[in-house]
Amino acid sequence: MKIKKLYSFSNKKQIWRLLPTQTGKLVVEERDPASKEVFFSCLDIKTGKKILNNFQLEEKFWIGIEVIYKDIIYFHKFRKPDLPGHLGIIAFDIITKTILWETNEYIFLFIYEDGLYCYKEKFDGRNFYKLDYSTGKLLSDIGRDVTGINILKEKTLSDDNPNGSYFTRQFNPGYENNETVRNHLTGIKTGNLVSGKIEYIYLGGLLLYSFHEILPSGGEMKNIFRAVDIEAGKVIFEEELNTGIKVFVPDSFFIADDLLFLLKDKTGFITCSIDK
Repeated sequence: MKIKKLYSFSNKKQIWRLLPTQTGKLVVEERDPASKEVFFSCLDIKTGKKILNNFQLEEKFWIGIEVIYKDIIYFHKFRKPDLPGHLGIIAFDIITKTILWETNEYIFLFIYEDGLYCYKEKFDGRNFYKLDYSTGKLLSDIGRDVTGINILKEKTLSDDNPNGSYFTRQFNPGYENNETVRNHLTGIKTGNLVSGKIEYIYLGGLLLYSFHEILPSGGEMKNIFRAVDIEAGKVIFEEELNTGIKVFVPDSFFIADDLLFLLKDKTGFITCSIDK
């Protein structure tokens, strides 16, 4: 087994989200709380080549991503600053770098088989609609059929992991059935000045985990990532992700498209290949 660094990314801004697409791309959302600006970049997921860099919409901060579908990013605005309610749909084409269509009339729900399902909030409840995903053209007024919408939503969940993505879970000895994994992580917990939970992924003999170790000063921690060939009991890769931190940094790594992504210093990430 071997893990090899492929590329790294950092624009020196806080990384908010990393979103792998179904078309071999990675969308990066970064936010600057001080200036209240959000920036979007897009990379070739295998090479790190930039397709978009520091892209911004007219609204500079109160904007977010609903989903990415067939190289189209669907953005939403917010009803009011600091409130979670979404407003409107903006369909942005990654390839042409243009807005295909936008509307403040509907609120996004999900996409299923090229149909974009959305709704209008009315005084007496929600009215549902189906739009063409690429043009925003109204295809169907579904009315108040909540049951039908929920059935379609369930169907989208069955294809929620198209990129072979794996995310961390917190280590609890009582819930880990693999004895070798359980013993290894228990040893890390008891043999180091570990604070908080260990987060890990176990995949085909490869154990990936991160933990927070208390520094000698006692008031700060460092976040360490390790990859272990569990059968050989050998550490094959190690990286210090953060140091001098006072709060926990959860979800510091994940796997997508057979690649390992490590969040580094809150403002960057490292992409690695996994050779089993």
